[in-house]
Amino acid sequence: MRCDLIWTGTAAAQSAVTEISVWQRAQLSLNQPTDYYSTAQAPALAIQPIRKRQCIMTTTSNAVPNPIEDAIENALKSSGKINIIIAGKTGVGKSTLINSVFRGDLAETGSGRPVTQRTEEISKPGHPISILDTKGLELKDYSFIAAELRSVIEQRSSSEDENQHIHVAWLCIHEDGRRVEDAEIELCRLFTEKKIPVIAVITKSRCDQGFSSEVKKALTSVAAVVSVRALAEVMDDDGGEGIRLPPKGLDSLIQETAALLPEAKQRAYANALSSRHAAATRIKIKQAEKEVAIAATAAGALAAVPIPFSDALGLVPIQVGMLAKIGITFGMEISTTALTTLVTSTLGAGAATLIGRTLVTGLLKLVPGAGSVVGGTIAAATATTLTKALGAAYISVLTQFIAQNPGKELDMSLIARELRKRVSM
Repeated sequence: MRCDLIWTGTAAAQSAVTEISVWQRAQLSLNQPTDYYSTAQAPALAIQPIRKRQCIMTTTSNAVPNPIEDAIENALKSSGKINIIIAGKTGVGKSTLINSVFRGDLAETGSGRPVTQRTEEISKPGHPISILDTKGLELKDYSFIAAELRSVIEQRSSSEDENQHIHVAWLCIHEDGRRVEDAEIELCRLFTEKKIPVIAVITKSRCDQGFSSEVKKALTSVAAVVSVRALAEVMDDDGGEGIRLPPKGLDSLIQETAALLPEAKQRAYANALSSRHAAATRIKIKQAEKEVAIAATAAGALAAVPIPFSDALGLVPIQVGMLAKIGITFGMEISTTALTTLVTSTLGAGAATLIGRTLVTGLLKLVPGAGSVVGGTIAAATATTLTKALGAAYISVLTQFIAQNPGKELDMSLIARELRKRVSM
């Protein structure tokens, strides 16, 4: 069955319309009335009923997509991917830095795929990030390395697939060297020329003594200079007990990188970050709250449409998409299986509650004239409130889990059980 719709009105707000379109397909698959649909109008996202001008029902070889599966697929596709290039001399500590900032021990032995003789791409299934790692940055080989990098950057920049673009560069400089090499200056210039924002990362930092200022003077085009110590170190002292130096600077590096990434890549970045860092947790929560706000707007828009019981049927796909995107944000493996398990194990109670609460407003919508308006108003407020409550509960559960299990992979069965407790009413 296919229904071709012609819309009127101004340009729709993209996020809300994406969610509402899932509801439209859900209604078609459930043989619900299709005389009216809605569009979210920018900038205020005010929803007005708009009559469908044309609906051609034809039989096709493909069935109408399952609305829940469709919502999950949309969450997967919209997550995108980020690419970070990391350059520096041999022994500067790039692998340690990668494994400290990102989840899943990305830089473990054998995880890289050769891109050129001196560059490899590090990635893992279910992780929306790729690291382009230069194998050393030695002065004697710089011309060869730079030529290879230029070729890789130009090839990726010209790709129509934005998931191939390089979004930020980390130029790693060992603090003990106490100087910026010509090769590092030239490489920074190359990145800047190709419009790749650069962060100079001073690694294995113990005692800055003004070195970060010297780096900033030498690399004038960098967006930031961050001194880090990826792992704790113990230094000997005269008493023989040793002085422990804790990790430092990683939260700053995480924040500076987030500030340079496009908005469309923030969910992928949040997913890739290890939850052992406070800055990573803040980024995950902030992004998840954005997902809730978008879903709540779409839910309220849908429920305001004067179709009896439409919100009871259509809100579930919107909430499915929200749950999936929040799960991705907090570090779920990006796969259909993982997201489907999450949704099916958590949404049951919330969906039942939602449908029960919308029956009254659905009855009001049956009343001609004022009744449909009042019913739509009440339904919109109810749908918005319930969607926000479900999203807030899920964020709370995930935040509690990572606080108690920093750096650990999410235990979705445990998280799903806790969420069910919170949304059951």
